[in-house]
Amino acid sequence: MKIRRHYLALRRSYPSIQENVSFEVTTQELANLLDCTHRNMVLLLKRMQQEEWLTWEPKRGRGNRSALSFLVSKEQVALQEAQEMMQKQDLHAALQLLQQVEESPALRDQFQEWLSGQFGFHSEVQGKRRTDILRFPLPQTIYSLDPAAIHYTGESHLVNQIFDGLVRIDPKGEHILPQLAHAWDVDDTRTRWTFYLRKGVLFHHGRELDSSDVKYSLERLKRLAPLGLYSWVYSGIVSMDTPDDTTIRIQLSERNEAFLAFLTTNRASIVPQDACIAAGEQFGEKPIGTGPFRFVGNEQGVWILEAFAPYFQGRAFLDRVEVWTIAEEEAREKHAELQSFQVMHNARLSGHAAERWQQVRQSGMTCKFITVNEQKDGLLASPAIRAAIDLATQRTELLKLLSGDVIEGVNSFWPDKTKHLPEDADCDWDMIMQELARSGYNGETLELATIPQYAADAEIIRQVCAKSGIPLHINLIPAEQFKGTARMSADLLLFAIMLDEHRELRLIDLYKSMQQHALPEIHDMLERSIRLLLSEQDRTRREAIFLNIEAQLKERHSLLFLYCKHLKTAFHPSVRGISLESLGWVRFRDIWFT
Repeated sequence: MKIRRHYLALRRSYPSIQENVSFEVTTQELANLLDCTHRNMVLLLKRMQQEEWLTWEPKRGRGNRSALSFLVSKEQVALQEAQEMMQKQDLHAALQLLQQVEESPALRDQFQEWLSGQFGFHSEVQGKRRTDILRFPLPQTIYSLDPAAIHYTGESHLVNQIFDGLVRIDPKGEHILPQLAHAWDVDDTRTRWTFYLRKGVLFHHGRELDSSDVKYSLERLKRLAPLGLYSWVYSGIVSMDTPDDTTIRIQLSERNEAFLAFLTTNRASIVPQDACIAAGEQFGEKPIGTGPFRFVGNEQGVWILEAFAPYFQGRAFLDRVEVWTIAEEEAREKHAELQSFQVMHNARLSGHAAERWQQVRQSGMTCKFITVNEQKDGLLASPAIRAAIDLATQRTELLKLLSGDVIEGVNSFWPDKTKHLPEDADCDWDMIMQELARSGYNGETLELATIPQYAADAEIIRQVCAKSGIPLHINLIPAEQFKGTARMSADLLLFAIMLDEHRELRLIDLYKSMQQHALPEIHDMLERSIRLLLSEQDRTRREAIFLNIEAQLKERHSLLFLYCKHLKTAFHPSVRGISLESLGWVRFRDIWFT
Protein backbone atom coordinates (compact mmCIF):
# COMPACT_ATOMS: atom_id res chain seq x y z
CA MET A 1 0.00 0.00 0.00
CA LYS A 2 1.65 3.23 -1.17
CA ILE A 3 0.44 5.23 1.84
CA ARG A 4 2.62 3.07 4.11
CA ARG A 5 5.72 3.93 2.08
CA HIS A 6 4.92 7.64 2.44
CA TYR A 7 4.64 7.19 6.20
CA LEU A 8 7.96 5.31 6.31
CA ALA A 9 9.63 8.12 4.37
CA LEU A 10 8.31 10.69 6.87
CA ARG A 11 9.21 8.58 9.87
CA ARG A 12 12.78 8.01 8.63
CA SER A 13 13.17 11.77 8.16
CA TYR A 14 12.81 12.36 11.92
CA PRO A 15 14.86 9.56 13.53
CA SER A 16 15.35 11.40 16.83
CA ILE A 17 11.61 12.00 17.40
CA GLN A 18 10.02 9.33 19.60
CA GLU A 19 6.48 7.99 19.22
CA ASN A 20 3.76 10.04 20.94
CA VAL A 21 6.00 13.11 21.14
CA SER A 22 4.58 16.21 19.49
CA PHE A 23 6.79 18.49 17.40
CA GLU A 24 6.17 21.46 15.13
CA VAL A 25 6.60 21.39 11.36
CA THR A 26 5.04 23.14 8.36
CA THR A 27 2.96 21.20 5.86
CA GLN A 28 5.22 22.53 3.08
CA GLU A 29 8.30 21.05 4.79
CA LEU A 30 6.58 17.65 4.84
CA ALA A 31 5.54 18.07 1.19
CA ASN A 32 9.16 18.74 0.25
CA LEU A 33 10.23 15.50 1.95
CA LEU A 34 7.77 13.49 -0.13
CA ASP A 35 8.26 15.57 -3.28
CA CYS A 36 4.54 16.33 -3.60
CA THR A 37 2.26 19.37 -3.62
CA HIS A 38 0.96 21.12 -0.49
CA ARG A 39 -2.57 19.97 -1.34
CA ASN A 40 -1.53 16.30 -1.72
CA MET A 41 0.40 16.47 1.54
CA VAL A 42 -2.73 17.61 3.37
CA LEU A 43 -4.63 14.64 1.90
CA LEU A 44 -1.86 12.22 2.89
CA LEU A 45 -1.79 13.52 6.47
CA LYS A 46 -5.55 13.11 6.78
CA ARG A 47 -5.29 9.54 5.47
CA MET A 48 -2.46 8.67 7.87
CA GLN A 49 -4.49 10.09 10.73
CA GLN A 50 -7.43 7.87 9.74
CA GLU A 51 -5.07 4.86 9.85
CA GLU A 52 -4.12 6.01 13.41
CA TRP A 53 -0.44 6.23 12.50
CA LEU A 54 -0.11 9.88 13.59
CA THR A 55 -1.95 12.90 14.99
CA TRP A 56 -1.87 16.20 13.13
CA GLU A 57 -3.16 19.54 14.35
CA PRO A 58 -2.96 21.99 11.44
CA LYS A 59 -2.53 25.72 12.00
CA ARG A 60 -4.23 28.11 9.61
CA GLY A 61 -1.98 29.74 7.05
CA ARG A 62 0.47 28.19 4.64
CA GLY A 63 3.60 29.16 6.59
CA ASN A 64 2.34 28.37 10.10
CA ARG A 65 3.84 25.42 11.94
CA SER A 66 1.48 22.50 12.74
CA ALA A 67 1.74 20.00 15.58
CA LEU A 68 2.61 16.44 14.49
CA SER A 69 2.97 13.25 16.58
CA PHE A 70 4.00 9.84 15.25
CA LEU A 71 1.99 7.04 16.91
CA VAL A 72 3.38 3.98 15.11
CA SER A 73 7.02 2.96 14.67
CA LYS A 74 8.54 2.53 11.23
CA GLU A 75 9.19 -1.12 12.10
CA GLN A 76 5.48 -1.83 12.60
CA VAL A 77 4.49 -0.20 9.33
CA ALA A 78 7.38 -1.84 7.44
CA LEU A 79 6.24 -5.24 8.74
CA GLN A 80 2.68 -4.61 7.55
CA GLU A 81 3.95 -3.52 4.12
CA ALA A 82 6.27 -6.55 3.84
CA GLN A 83 3.42 -8.88 4.76
CA GLU A 84 1.21 -7.38 2.07
CA MET A 85 4.01 -7.73 -0.47
CA MET A 86 4.37 -11.39 0.47
CA GLN A 87 0.65 -11.94 0.00
CA LYS A 88 1.06 -10.45 -3.49
CA GLN A 89 3.82 -13.05 -4.10
CA ASP A 90 6.68 -10.54 -4.03
CA LEU A 91 9.15 -11.94 -1.51
CA HIS A 92 12.06 -10.05 -3.08
CA ALA A 93 10.42 -6.65 -2.54
CA ALA A 94 9.40 -7.61 1.01
CA LEU A 95 12.97 -8.54 1.99
CA GLN A 96 14.31 -5.44 0.26
CA LEU A 97 11.92 -3.22 2.22
CA LEU A 98 12.96 -4.76 5.54
CA GLN A 99 16.62 -4.21 4.66
CA GLN A 100 15.92 -0.49 4.34
CA VAL A 101 14.74 -0.32 7.94
CA GLU A 102 17.57 0.25 10.40
CA GLU A 103 18.83 -2.69 12.42
CA SER A 104 15.93 -4.00 14.46
CA PRO A 105 16.15 -7.48 16.04
CA ALA A 106 12.52 -7.19 17.12
CA LEU A 107 11.40 -6.55 13.55
CA ARG A 108 13.42 -9.49 12.24
CA ASP A 109 11.96 -11.77 14.90
CA GLN A 110 8.41 -10.67 14.09
CA PHE A 111 8.92 -11.11 10.37
CA GLN A 112 10.51 -14.55 10.86
CA GLU A 113 7.61 -15.69 13.02
CA TRP A 114 5.10 -14.45 10.47
CA LEU A 115 7.06 -15.81 7.50
CA SER A 116 7.28 -19.28 9.06
CA GLY A 117 3.53 -19.45 8.74
CA GLN A 118 3.67 -18.59 5.04
CA PHE A 119 6.15 -21.26 3.96
CA GLY A 120 5.67 -24.96 4.34
CA PHE A 121 2.54 -27.02 3.97
CA HIS A 122 -0.94 -25.50 3.84
CA SER A 123 -4.40 -26.84 3.18
CA GLU A 124 -7.18 -24.72 1.76
CA VAL A 125 -10.73 -26.05 1.99
CA GLN A 126 -13.50 -24.80 -0.28
CA GLY A 127 -16.74 -26.69 0.25
CA LYS A 128 -15.71 -30.34 0.40
CA ARG A 129 -12.58 -29.88 -1.71
CA ARG A 130 -9.22 -29.69 0.05
CA THR A 131 -6.19 -28.24 -1.80
CA ASP A 132 -2.76 -29.22 -0.41
CA ILE A 133 -0.02 -26.68 -1.11
CA LEU A 134 3.74 -26.79 -0.49
CA ARG A 135 5.46 -23.41 -0.54
CA PHE A 136 9.19 -22.94 -0.04
CA PRO A 137 11.93 -20.40 -0.84
CA LEU A 138 14.77 -21.22 -3.21
CA PRO A 139 17.96 -19.14 -2.78
CA GLN A 140 18.64 -19.04 -6.51
CA THR A 141 17.45 -17.20 -9.58
CA ILE A 142 15.70 -19.39 -12.13
CA TYR A 143 16.64 -18.31 -15.63
CA SER A 144 15.08 -21.14 -17.65
CA LEU A 145 13.23 -24.42 -17.26
CA ASP A 146 14.18 -25.61 -20.72
CA PRO A 147 16.10 -28.92 -20.27
CA ALA A 148 18.47 -27.85 -23.05
CA ALA A 149 19.35 -24.58 -21.31
CA ILE A 150 19.52 -25.22 -17.54
CA HIS A 151 22.73 -24.49 -15.60
CA TYR A 152 21.83 -24.49 -11.88
CA THR A 153 20.60 -27.01 -9.30
CA GLY A 154 17.31 -25.23 -8.60
CA GLU A 155 16.45 -25.21 -12.29
CA SER A 156 17.49 -28.83 -12.58
CA HIS A 157 15.25 -29.89 -9.72
CA LEU A 158 12.16 -28.19 -11.12
CA VAL A 159 12.86 -29.67 -14.56
CA ASN A 160 12.81 -33.09 -12.87
CA GLN A 161 9.26 -32.39 -11.66
CA ILE A 162 7.99 -31.18 -15.06
CA PHE A 163 9.70 -33.57 -17.50
CA ASP A 164 10.50 -37.26 -17.91
CA GLY A 165 13.18 -39.08 -19.88
CA LEU A 166 13.11 -42.38 -21.73
CA VAL A 167 14.70 -44.12 -18.73
CA ARG A 168 15.64 -43.28 -15.15
CA ILE A 169 18.38 -44.35 -12.75
CA ASP A 170 18.07 -45.57 -9.17
CA PRO A 171 19.43 -43.27 -6.41
CA LYS A 172 22.60 -45.36 -6.01
CA GLY A 173 23.39 -45.10 -9.71
CA GLU A 174 23.50 -48.87 -10.11
CA HIS A 175 20.40 -49.77 -12.15
CA ILE A 176 18.68 -48.13 -15.10
CA LEU A 177 14.91 -48.47 -15.02
CA PRO A 178 12.03 -47.88 -17.46
CA GLN A 179 10.34 -44.47 -17.62
CA LEU A 180 8.74 -43.20 -20.85
CA ALA A 181 10.22 -46.25 -22.55
CA HIS A 182 8.94 -49.50 -21.05
CA ALA A 183 11.68 -51.57 -22.77
CA TRP A 184 14.76 -51.25 -24.97
CA ASP A 185 17.40 -53.34 -26.70
CA VAL A 186 20.77 -52.85 -28.40
CA ASP A 187 22.46 -54.69 -31.28
CA ASP A 188 25.70 -56.70 -31.05
CA THR A 189 27.84 -53.68 -31.98
CA ARG A 190 26.20 -51.72 -29.14
CA THR A 191 25.76 -48.75 -31.45
CA ARG A 192 22.10 -49.20 -32.45
CA TRP A 193 19.59 -48.70 -29.65
CA THR A 194 15.85 -49.32 -29.93
CA PHE A 195 13.36 -47.94 -27.40
CA TYR A 196 9.69 -48.94 -27.07
CA LEU A 197 7.45 -46.19 -25.65
CA ARG A 198 4.55 -46.53 -23.26
CA LYS A 199 1.18 -45.93 -24.82
CA GLY A 200 -1.18 -43.20 -23.63
CA VAL A 201 1.40 -40.92 -21.98
CA LEU A 202 0.13 -37.33 -22.15
CA PHE A 203 1.96 -34.05 -22.34
CA HIS A 204 0.66 -31.27 -20.10
CA HIS A 205 -1.08 -29.56 -23.03
CA GLY A 206 -3.13 -32.71 -23.66
CA ARG A 207 -1.43 -34.35 -26.64
CA GLU A 208 -0.20 -37.94 -26.51
CA LEU A 209 3.55 -38.57 -26.61
CA ASP A 210 4.88 -40.38 -29.67
CA SER A 211 8.26 -41.38 -31.07
CA SER A 212 8.57 -38.23 -33.21
CA ASP A 213 8.77 -36.18 -29.97
CA VAL A 214 11.74 -38.26 -28.80
CA LYS A 215 13.51 -37.79 -32.14
CA TYR A 216 12.79 -34.05 -32.06
CA SER A 217 13.99 -33.68 -28.45
CA LEU A 218 17.41 -35.20 -29.14
CA GLU A 219 17.83 -33.32 -32.44
CA ARG A 220 16.85 -30.09 -30.67
CA LEU A 221 19.40 -30.71 -27.91
CA LYS A 222 22.17 -31.16 -30.50
CA ARG A 223 21.09 -27.94 -32.21
CA LEU A 224 20.62 -25.72 -29.14
CA ALA A 225 23.49 -26.99 -26.97
CA PRO A 226 26.24 -28.32 -29.25
CA LEU A 227 28.80 -27.74 -26.47
CA GLY A 228 26.48 -28.27 -23.50
CA LEU A 229 26.65 -30.69 -20.60
CA TYR A 230 27.21 -34.26 -21.89
CA SER A 231 27.44 -33.01 -25.49
CA TRP A 232 30.15 -35.65 -26.03
CA VAL A 233 27.34 -38.23 -25.72
CA TYR A 234 24.57 -36.81 -27.86
CA SER A 235 26.95 -35.48 -30.52
CA GLY A 236 27.59 -39.16 -31.32
CA ILE A 237 24.01 -39.68 -32.55
CA VAL A 238 24.29 -39.96 -36.33
CA SER A 239 20.71 -40.92 -37.22
CA MET A 240 17.29 -41.74 -35.77
CA ASP A 241 14.24 -43.34 -37.32
CA THR A 242 10.71 -43.95 -36.07
CA PRO A 243 9.14 -47.05 -37.67
CA ASP A 244 5.93 -46.40 -35.72
CA ASP A 245 4.57 -44.01 -33.11
CA THR A 246 5.87 -46.04 -30.14
CA THR A 247 9.29 -47.12 -31.46
CA ILE A 248 12.48 -45.14 -32.01
CA ARG A 249 15.84 -46.45 -33.24
CA ILE A 250 18.98 -44.44 -32.49
CA GLN A 251 22.24 -45.03 -34.33
CA LEU A 252 25.52 -43.97 -32.68
CA SER A 253 28.74 -43.28 -34.56
CA GLU A 254 30.61 -45.58 -32.17
CA ARG A 255 30.05 -47.63 -29.06
CA ASN A 256 29.36 -45.52 -25.98
CA GLU A 257 28.53 -47.30 -22.72
CA ALA A 258 27.56 -43.94 -21.18
CA PHE A 259 24.72 -43.45 -23.67
CA LEU A 260 22.00 -45.19 -21.67
CA ALA A 261 23.10 -43.42 -18.47
CA PHE A 262 22.94 -40.09 -20.32
CA LEU A 263 19.30 -40.78 -21.21
CA THR A 264 18.51 -40.89 -17.46
CA THR A 265 19.62 -37.26 -17.00
CA ASN A 266 17.19 -34.36 -17.24
CA ARG A 267 19.29 -32.99 -20.11
CA ALA A 268 17.68 -35.79 -22.16
CA SER A 269 14.12 -34.87 -21.09
CA ILE A 270 11.48 -35.38 -23.76
CA VAL A 271 9.71 -32.23 -24.95
CA PRO A 272 6.62 -31.85 -27.22
CA GLN A 273 7.59 -30.91 -30.76
CA ASP A 274 4.52 -28.78 -31.48
CA ALA A 275 4.76 -26.73 -28.24
CA CYS A 276 8.51 -26.16 -28.63
CA ILE A 277 8.17 -24.90 -32.19
CA ALA A 278 5.27 -22.61 -31.19
CA ALA A 279 7.10 -21.19 -28.14
CA GLY A 280 10.53 -20.81 -29.74
CA GLU A 281 13.06 -19.26 -27.38
CA GLN A 282 10.32 -18.70 -24.76
CA PHE A 283 9.85 -22.44 -24.12
CA GLY A 284 11.99 -22.22 -20.96
CA GLU A 285 9.57 -19.64 -19.55
CA LYS A 286 6.48 -21.80 -20.22
CA PRO A 287 7.74 -25.39 -20.18
CA ILE A 288 5.55 -28.35 -21.12
CA GLY A 289 6.51 -31.93 -20.31
CA THR A 290 4.97 -35.23 -19.26
CA GLY A 291 6.06 -35.05 -15.58
CA PRO A 292 4.00 -35.32 -12.38
CA PHE A 293 3.66 -31.52 -12.14
CA ARG A 294 2.77 -29.01 -14.83
CA PHE A 295 3.97 -25.42 -14.90
CA VAL A 296 1.16 -22.89 -14.52
CA GLY A 297 2.88 -19.55 -14.07
CA ASN A 298 5.68 -17.34 -12.81
CA GLU A 299 5.05 -13.92 -11.29
CA GLN A 300 7.45 -11.85 -9.15
CA GLY A 301 9.84 -14.81 -9.04
CA VAL A 302 7.23 -17.27 -7.74
CA TRP A 303 7.19 -20.41 -9.91
CA ILE A 304 3.94 -22.37 -9.54
CA LEU A 305 3.51 -26.06 -10.34
CA GLU A 306 0.24 -27.99 -10.16
CA ALA A 307 -0.30 -31.74 -10.00
CA PHE A 308 -0.88 -33.27 -13.43
CA ALA A 309 -3.83 -35.57 -12.83
CA PRO A 310 -3.30 -37.89 -15.87
CA TYR A 311 0.37 -38.58 -14.97
CA PHE A 312 1.17 -42.10 -16.17
CA GLN A 313 2.75 -43.16 -12.85
CA GLY A 314 -0.10 -41.84 -10.71
CA ARG A 315 -1.26 -38.45 -9.53
CA ALA A 316 0.84 -36.60 -6.94
CA PHE A 317 -0.54 -36.25 -3.39
CA LEU A 318 0.22 -32.52 -3.39
CA ASP A 319 -2.03 -30.26 -5.45
CA ARG A 320 0.29 -27.29 -5.88
CA VAL A 321 3.91 -26.34 -5.27
CA GLU A 322 5.05 -22.73 -5.06
CA VAL A 323 8.77 -22.07 -5.35
CA TRP A 324 9.70 -18.55 -4.19
CA THR A 325 13.02 -17.61 -5.75
CA ILE A 326 15.33 -14.94 -4.37
CA ALA A 327 18.87 -13.93 -5.22
CA GLU A 328 21.53 -15.97 -3.41
CA GLU A 329 23.10 -12.86 -1.81
CA GLU A 330 19.72 -11.84 -0.42
CA ALA A 331 19.09 -15.36 0.84
CA ARG A 332 22.35 -15.34 2.79
CA GLU A 333 21.41 -12.06 4.44
CA LYS A 334 17.95 -13.37 5.33
CA HIS A 335 19.02 -16.94 6.13
CA ALA A 336 17.22 -17.06 9.48
CA GLU A 337 13.92 -15.90 8.03
CA LEU A 338 13.98 -18.68 5.42
CA GLN A 339 14.50 -21.62 7.75
CA SER A 340 11.03 -22.22 9.21
CA PHE A 341 9.30 -24.50 6.76
CA GLN A 342 8.63 -28.22 6.61
CA VAL A 343 11.28 -29.38 4.12
CA MET A 344 14.78 -27.90 4.16
CA HIS A 345 17.54 -28.82 1.72
CA ASN A 346 21.22 -28.58 2.58
CA ALA A 347 20.14 -28.11 6.19
CA ARG A 348 22.36 -27.37 9.18
CA LEU A 349 20.52 -27.95 12.45
CA SER A 350 21.72 -28.25 16.01
CA GLY A 351 20.40 -28.19 19.55
CA HIS A 352 16.64 -27.84 19.98
CA ALA A 353 16.05 -27.37 16.24
CA ALA A 354 17.65 -30.73 15.47
CA GLU A 355 15.39 -32.41 18.05
CA ARG A 356 12.26 -31.05 16.33
CA TRP A 357 13.26 -32.12 12.81
CA GLN A 358 14.12 -35.44 11.24
CA GLN A 359 17.34 -35.31 9.23
CA VAL A 360 18.56 -37.44 6.36
CA ARG A 361 22.20 -37.33 5.28
CA GLN A 362 22.42 -38.32 1.65
CA SER A 363 25.18 -40.31 0.01
CA GLY A 364 25.65 -37.56 -2.59
CA MET A 365 27.95 -34.60 -2.07
CA THR A 366 29.41 -31.61 -3.86
CA CYS A 367 33.17 -31.60 -4.25
CA LYS A 368 35.24 -28.42 -4.79
CA PHE A 369 38.64 -28.61 -6.46
CA ILE A 370 41.14 -26.64 -8.54
CA THR A 371 42.65 -27.62 -11.89
CA VAL A 372 45.79 -26.09 -13.39
CA ASN A 373 45.75 -24.46 -16.82
CA GLU A 374 48.91 -26.02 -18.22
CA GLN A 375 48.28 -24.58 -21.67
CA LYS A 376 49.19 -21.14 -20.36
CA ASP A 377 52.88 -20.34 -20.62
CA GLY A 378 54.25 -19.29 -17.26
CA LEU A 379 54.97 -20.36 -13.72
CA LEU A 380 52.66 -23.34 -13.48
CA ALA A 381 54.39 -25.12 -16.35
CA SER A 382 56.91 -26.04 -13.61
CA PRO A 383 56.01 -29.27 -11.70
CA ALA A 384 57.87 -27.94 -8.64
CA ILE A 385 55.77 -24.75 -8.54
CA ARG A 386 52.54 -26.74 -9.03
CA ALA A 387 53.51 -28.93 -6.08
CA ALA A 388 54.31 -25.88 -3.94
CA ILE A 389 50.98 -24.21 -4.85
CA ASP A 390 49.19 -27.45 -3.93
CA LEU A 391 50.94 -27.39 -0.54
CA ALA A 392 50.16 -23.69 -0.02
CA THR A 393 46.44 -24.25 -0.58
CA GLN A 394 46.15 -25.42 2.99
CA ARG A 395 43.03 -27.57 3.43
CA THR A 396 43.18 -27.38 7.22
CA GLU A 397 42.94 -23.60 7.07
CA LEU A 398 40.19 -23.75 4.42
CA LEU A 399 38.10 -26.00 6.62
CA LYS A 400 38.44 -23.60 9.55
CA LEU A 401 37.10 -20.76 7.43
CA LEU A 402 34.34 -23.03 6.11
CA SER A 403 33.41 -24.42 9.51
CA GLY A 404 30.18 -26.37 9.41
CA ASP A 405 28.89 -29.85 10.09
CA VAL A 406 28.57 -30.72 6.39
CA ILE A 407 32.05 -29.61 5.24
CA GLU A 408 35.04 -31.94 5.31
CA GLY A 409 38.31 -32.51 3.53
CA VAL A 410 38.46 -34.76 0.49
CA ASN A 411 41.26 -36.14 -1.69
CA SER A 412 39.30 -38.10 -4.29
CA PHE A 413 36.14 -38.18 -6.37
CA TRP A 414 35.79 -41.72 -5.00
CA PRO A 415 36.15 -41.18 -1.24
CA ASP A 416 34.70 -44.63 -0.53
CA LYS A 417 37.45 -46.23 -2.64
CA THR A 418 40.47 -44.28 -1.37
CA LYS A 419 42.33 -43.73 1.89
CA HIS A 420 40.96 -41.15 4.30
CA LEU A 421 42.80 -37.87 4.76
CA PRO A 422 45.20 -37.71 7.71
CA GLU A 423 44.14 -35.92 10.87
CA ASP A 424 44.20 -32.13 10.65
CA ALA A 425 47.44 -30.49 11.75
CA ASP A 426 48.37 -26.87 12.31
CA CYS A 427 49.73 -25.12 9.23
CA ASP A 428 53.49 -24.51 9.13
CA TRP A 429 53.49 -21.29 7.12
CA ASP A 430 57.27 -20.83 7.32
CA MET A 431 57.84 -24.28 5.81
CA ILE A 432 55.29 -23.58 3.05
CA MET A 433 56.96 -20.27 2.12
CA GLN A 434 60.39 -21.93 2.07
CA GLU A 435 59.04 -24.62 -0.25
CA LEU A 436 57.58 -21.95 -2.53
CA ALA A 437 60.93 -20.14 -2.65
CA ARG A 438 62.78 -23.39 -3.46
CA SER A 439 60.34 -24.10 -6.30
CA GLY A 440 61.25 -20.82 -8.02
CA TYR A 441 58.07 -18.93 -7.16
CA ASN A 442 58.75 -15.25 -6.37
CA GLY A 443 55.38 -13.86 -5.31
CA GLU A 444 53.86 -13.36 -8.77
CA THR A 445 50.08 -12.82 -8.93
CA LEU A 446 48.12 -15.81 -10.19
CA GLU A 447 44.65 -15.65 -11.75
CA LEU A 448 41.91 -17.93 -10.37
CA ALA A 449 38.84 -18.25 -12.61
CA THR A 450 35.47 -19.59 -11.53
CA ILE A 451 31.75 -18.86 -11.90
CA PRO A 452 29.94 -16.17 -9.83
CA GLN A 453 28.16 -18.82 -7.74
CA TYR A 454 31.54 -19.85 -6.28
CA ALA A 455 32.74 -16.32 -5.52
CA ALA A 456 32.65 -16.92 -1.74
CA ASP A 457 34.76 -20.10 -2.08
CA ALA A 458 37.23 -18.25 -4.32
CA GLU A 459 37.59 -15.47 -1.76
CA ILE A 460 38.37 -17.96 1.02
CA ILE A 461 40.99 -19.64 -1.19
CA ARG A 462 42.46 -16.19 -1.89
CA GLN A 463 42.73 -15.51 1.86
CA VAL A 464 44.49 -18.82 2.52
CA CYS A 465 46.94 -18.39 -0.36
CA ALA A 466 47.71 -14.86 0.82
CA LYS A 467 49.01 -16.29 4.12
CA SER A 468 51.64 -18.15 2.08
CA GLY A 469 52.55 -15.03 0.12
CA ILE A 470 50.61 -16.02 -3.04
CA PRO A 471 48.45 -13.15 -4.35
CA LEU A 472 45.40 -14.35 -6.30
CA HIS A 473 43.33 -12.31 -8.74
CA ILE A 474 39.79 -13.71 -9.01
CA ASN A 475 38.07 -13.72 -12.40
CA LEU A 476 34.34 -14.52 -12.29
CA ILE A 477 32.99 -15.91 -15.57
CA PRO A 478 29.25 -16.60 -16.18
CA ALA A 479 28.47 -20.33 -16.09
CA GLU A 480 27.27 -20.44 -19.70
CA GLN A 481 30.66 -19.04 -20.82
CA PHE A 482 32.91 -20.96 -18.44
CA LYS A 483 33.37 -23.93 -20.77
CA GLY A 484 34.57 -21.67 -23.58
CA THR A 485 37.77 -19.76 -24.18
CA ALA A 486 37.12 -17.07 -21.55
CA ARG A 487 38.82 -19.13 -18.83
CA MET A 488 41.97 -19.88 -20.83
CA SER A 489 43.76 -16.74 -19.57
CA ALA A 490 43.60 -18.03 -15.98
CA ASP A 491 46.32 -19.99 -14.17
CA LEU A 492 43.95 -21.88 -11.88
CA LEU A 493 40.33 -22.95 -12.36
CA LEU A 494 37.95 -23.52 -9.44
CA PHE A 495 35.35 -26.20 -10.18
CA ALA A 496 32.66 -28.09 -8.30
CA ILE A 497 31.17 -31.45 -9.18
CA MET A 498 28.15 -33.31 -7.84
CA LEU A 499 29.05 -36.83 -6.74
CA ASP A 500 25.66 -38.46 -7.07
CA GLU A 501 24.12 -41.24 -9.15
CA HIS A 502 25.44 -39.52 -12.30
CA ARG A 503 29.03 -39.40 -11.02
CA GLU A 504 30.55 -41.28 -13.96
CA LEU A 505 28.93 -38.97 -16.52
CA ARG A 506 29.97 -35.88 -14.58
CA LEU A 507 33.59 -37.07 -14.29
CA ILE A 508 33.89 -37.84 -17.99
CA ASP A 509 32.45 -34.39 -18.70
CA LEU A 510 35.06 -32.89 -16.35
CA TYR A 511 37.97 -34.75 -17.95
CA LYS A 512 36.75 -33.73 -21.42
CA SER A 513 36.78 -30.15 -20.17
CA MET A 514 40.27 -30.53 -18.64
CA GLN A 515 41.61 -31.64 -22.02
CA GLN A 516 41.16 -28.05 -23.20
CA HIS A 517 43.87 -26.78 -20.85
CA ALA A 518 46.08 -29.89 -20.58
CA LEU A 519 49.52 -30.47 -22.07
CA PRO A 520 49.59 -32.83 -25.08
CA GLU A 521 50.71 -35.89 -23.10
CA ILE A 522 47.96 -35.39 -20.49
CA HIS A 523 45.41 -34.65 -23.22
CA ASP A 524 46.31 -37.95 -24.87
CA MET A 525 46.23 -39.87 -21.57
CA LEU A 526 42.74 -38.54 -20.88
CA GLU A 527 41.61 -39.37 -24.42
CA ARG A 528 42.83 -42.98 -24.14
CA SER A 529 41.26 -43.39 -20.70
CA ILE A 530 37.90 -41.93 -21.75
CA ARG A 531 37.80 -44.28 -24.75
CA LEU A 532 38.41 -47.22 -22.40
CA LEU A 533 35.59 -46.01 -20.14
CA LEU A 534 33.12 -45.68 -23.00
CA SER A 535 33.83 -49.20 -24.23
CA GLU A 536 33.73 -50.89 -20.80
CA GLN A 537 30.46 -52.48 -19.64
CA ASP A 538 31.70 -53.64 -16.25
CA ARG A 539 31.13 -51.05 -13.50
CA THR A 540 34.02 -52.25 -11.30
CA ARG A 541 36.53 -52.04 -14.14
CA ARG A 542 35.30 -48.53 -15.00
CA GLU A 543 35.93 -47.45 -11.40
CA ALA A 544 39.51 -48.72 -11.67
CA ILE A 545 40.03 -46.60 -14.81
CA PHE A 546 38.62 -43.51 -13.07
CA LEU A 547 40.91 -44.01 -10.08
CA ASN A 548 43.93 -44.38 -12.38
CA ILE A 549 43.12 -41.07 -14.14
CA GLU A 550 42.74 -39.33 -10.80
CA ALA A 551 46.01 -40.75 -9.44
CA GLN A 552 47.98 -39.49 -12.45
CA LEU A 553 46.49 -35.99 -12.23
CA LYS A 554 47.13 -35.79 -8.49
CA GLU A 555 50.71 -37.02 -8.86
CA ARG A 556 51.57 -34.18 -11.24
CA HIS A 557 49.58 -31.67 -9.12
CA SER A 558 47.28 -30.80 -12.02
CA LEU A 559 44.21 -31.61 -9.88
CA LEU A 560 44.07 -30.07 -6.39
CA PHE A 561 41.26 -31.37 -4.18
CA LEU A 562 39.87 -28.92 -1.61
CA TYR A 563 36.79 -30.08 0.31
CA CYS A 564 33.37 -31.63 -0.01
CA LYS A 565 29.95 -30.73 1.29
CA HIS A 566 27.59 -33.52 2.23
CA LEU A 567 23.97 -33.11 1.28
CA LYS A 568 21.33 -33.12 3.98
CA THR A 569 17.59 -32.85 3.88
CA ALA A 570 15.65 -32.10 7.05
CA PHE A 571 11.91 -32.47 7.29
CA HIS A 572 9.22 -31.88 9.86
CA PRO A 573 7.63 -34.98 11.46
CA SER A 574 4.31 -34.02 9.85
CA VAL A 575 5.79 -34.83 6.41
CA ARG A 576 5.19 -38.34 5.10
CA GLY A 577 6.35 -40.23 2.03
CA ILE A 578 9.73 -38.46 1.74
CA SER A 579 11.36 -39.72 -1.44
CA LEU A 580 14.77 -38.26 -2.25
CA GLU A 581 16.39 -37.90 -5.62
CA SER A 582 19.70 -36.54 -6.87
CA LEU A 583 21.36 -33.94 -4.61
CA GLY A 584 19.03 -34.78 -1.70
CA TRP A 585 16.00 -33.05 -3.25
CA VAL A 586 12.53 -34.29 -2.47
CA ARG A 587 10.34 -35.66 -5.24
CA PHE A 588 7.20 -33.61 -4.81
CA ARG A 589 5.04 -36.36 -6.29
CA ASP A 590 5.64 -38.69 -3.36
CA ILE A 591 5.21 -36.45 -0.31
CA TRP A 592 2.13 -35.81 1.77
CA PHE A 593 1.38 -34.30 5.19
CA THR A 594 -0.53 -35.20 8.31
